[in-house]
Parts: sequence; C-alpha cells; structure tokens
Amino acid sequence: MLELALSNKKVRIDAGELVGFTVGDHEYIHQKGSPGWRSSDTEMFPVIGPTNEANFRVSTLRGEAVQDQHGLLREMEYQLMSQTVTSAIYRKNYRAGTSVKNSKYPKKSTEEFLSWPYDFQFKKSFELKDLQLEIALSITGEKGMPFMLGYHPAFKLHSDQPIITAGKKAIQLSEVLAVGNRAMPILNCGTITLRDKRDITIKTEGFGNFMLWTEVANMICIEPITFYPYAVDQSNLSRGFQYLEGKEKVFKIHISIGS
Repeated sequence: MLELALSNKKVRIDAGELVGFTVGDHEYIHQKGSPGWRSSDTEMFPVIGPTNEANFRVSTLRGEAVQDQHGLLREMEYQLMSQTVTSAIYRKNYRAGTSVKNSKYPKKSTEEFLSWPYDFQFKKSFELKDLQLEIALSITGEKGMPFMLGYHPAFKLHSDQPIITAGKKAIQLSEVLAVGNRAMPILNCGTITLRDKRDITIKTEGFGNFMLWTEVANMICIEPITFYPYAVDQSNLSRGFQYLEGKEKVFKIHISIGS
C-alpha cells in the first residue's frame, strides 16, 4: 500500500488502484467490502462497455480483437515507476497479440484469454495538491491504434439524498438507480459535482462525457468516458473508437474538494 500526504489530505493507492482519499476524517472513496462494487477504481481500455452480444469480438483494422467488458487493461498489473510524498506514477506495457487471462472466465464469460492487435503503454499518475487530487491517464502506442477510454472511480455516499449536478441539470440518486446496468449518460460534459455531506467536483480534460452508475444507495460511480457504449449495438462498438496520432495522448481527472 502506498500513501500520499499533504496537510490534512491523504491518498491511499493499492497496486495502482485508488482505494482512499481522505480530508481530515472524511473518506471520499468507496471502500472495498462495502455493498455495491468489489473495486474502488479501474480504467476501461481499449473498449468501454459489454461485448458479450458480439461474441466478445471487436472489429479493428487488424482484425477482430477478443475483448470482455471494458477491455483487457484492468486484467493487467501496474508497475510502480516513481513516487514522492505527494505523487506516484504507474504503468502497464502490452505487446500486440499477447494473451491476457480473463478473470470473468468461466462464470461470466466464455473467453479464457483476451488480446489486442496493437502495442501500447498505459501510464496512470496521481498528484495530491492543495485543494485537489489530479489523476492523469497517458496512452502511448502505434499510430492509428483505435481505442476508447474510461475512468471508473466509485465515491462513497454519506447522506440519504445526494444530488449530482452537471451544468444546469440536477440528478437524484434514485434516477441513477433506475437506469440499472446500462449506466446513465451525461454527454458533452466536462464537469460534475457530487453534492453530499461534503461536496466534491470532478473536472476532466480529454474525455467529453460521463456515465453514472450504481446499484446501491451507499456509493456512486462518476465515470469520465470518451464514448457512451450503449449508444450503438455491441456489434458496432468500433464506431466509438478514437485513433492515436503517434504521440502520447493524455487525459486528466481533477477531483476537487468542497465544503
């Protein structure tokens, strides 16, 4: 377990996963073991969304890639590159065609191994600042590589009636619960505020959209995404791809604390 600290703020990171962000005695991150989700954050890459109805295949210019829900990156282990008192950088390297064990097999998937036909390096960095935690996700790979990217953090709820605001829109927790597994899209949006016992604002760079998801009343996932996967049939998921331009592509998430 790695811990970052600045003044009365602490961040806990477990093998690249954000498992804690506290200010004083207030915890903002959903805790593993609590009802709702077995994780506290993850990345969705190189695809977002389910693939089961497409036989776990996604089309690329190099043929079909075997991908389970939200891609293969989350099945890989992070390596710690560097750390300071207030920052840490992790990375994952992937070589084209390498088989990656699928943790969903055999209970939730027919595919024991996943693969992707392109090389890439994925970096995840954390930096604790005065009033915010900044998370940067960086992708380096072959020019023309298709991808989608989503960041999937889960926030702990401390009140009975939290409100999520996006621009002029105010969303009740009950509305998110009613959507279910598909997740609620918040499109063409770069900033969302969770109004709870203590407010927190998530501002992004590079994503352009969000999804909101939960199945319980004690947590909510506020997920920056480059593409809302339920806008198309699973067989057309490749319509949501962006393409690398041969240089590092950086996406940022600023988690700012309120009162």
